[in-house]
Amino acid sequence: MPVTIPSLRQVNGSAREVWQLLGPWLAGDGEPIEIRTSGSTGEPKTIRLSRESVLASASATLEYLGGPGRWLMALPPTGMGGFQVLVRSALAGIEPVFLDDYLDLTAAIAELRAREPERAYLSLVPTQLHRLAESGHLADLAVFDTVLLGGAATSKQLLAAADAAGVNIVRTYGMTETAGGCIYDGYALAGVQMRIEADGRISLAGPMLFEGAPEWWTTQDLGRITDDRLEVLGRADQVAISGGVNIPLGAVEAVLAEVATVQQIIVVARADAEWGQVVTACVRGTLDRQTAADALETAGYPRAWAPRVIEVWDTFPLLAGGKVDRLALTEPRAE
Repeated sequence: MPVTIPSLRQVNGSAREVWQLLGPWLAGDGEPIEIRTSGSTGEPKTIRLSRESVLASASATLEYLGGPGRWLMALPPTGMGGFQVLVRSALAGIEPVFLDDYLDLTAAIAELRAREPERAYLSLVPTQLHRLAESGHLADLAVFDTVLLGGAATSKQLLAAADAAGVNIVRTYGMTETAGGCIYDGYALAGVQMRIEADGRISLAGPMLFEGAPEWWTTQDLGRITDDRLEVLGRADQVAISGGVNIPLGAVEAVLAEVATVQQIIVVARADAEWGQVVTACVRGTLDRQTAADALETAGYPRAWAPRVIEVWDTFPLLAGGKVDRLALTEPRAE
């Protein structure tokens, strides 16, 4: 097995190893870091971020949250979400609680609670929140002043369950190219600007952008802004062409995620000899095509957008950072 050398040039190592590298990096001139994107919707790529961009993002987050606190480090440090947890902790001079040191998230939360922090924070991806809900431990998260939730869409049912358990969820939007989340609950953080281009794509500007970015960087996400609040509608590059009809997968997924019998859903396009592509719904829970068509029609969309294939899954394939591996789901499931 090759030896992993802790590094910030290409962010590598355990959470504690990366934490130990951050002090000198933040105190010095700080060469740009290189960090890999998750590859959840395409090939992973390496993004360069300056020290100034990373700090702009971290500082804006702490300002939004109301000040520094102790974080529970529950994400891989090699992803932007986890890396920023360490940066925010370093800025505050407060060592985080490392999930890797404990049996599970519940045990790590118990340790954090024992330290009686003035403020406590956590950053998760939706898959982790789903698992806590299924295991009956959502209420454990009530100890945190804020739980940042990003990386994928989250159903209203799960968010409602978290709210009922007393958990303060803040949904984040951002990516590696923006040094992490830059829009919280639809509102831009300090210094961040957003606009919608003529083709419906979201463009962002601000000091948190990656090295070499233009003043306005246009994402592959579709959105709309109402009263200064952003709503993400899906991805511009996730449109199925099925029988000559363009079907936006994000819109279909967003509607079907609200069906009461659906716990979690991922909608993808798969190659098909007859249709070119078929819209496929991978579902945790239950769903049938009639119910899907009815839900889409109620939302104002064509019934023909209903998935032609519906598969029930117990668990979805995941990437290292906990996001669902959408590319894996575009391939037929092995029997």
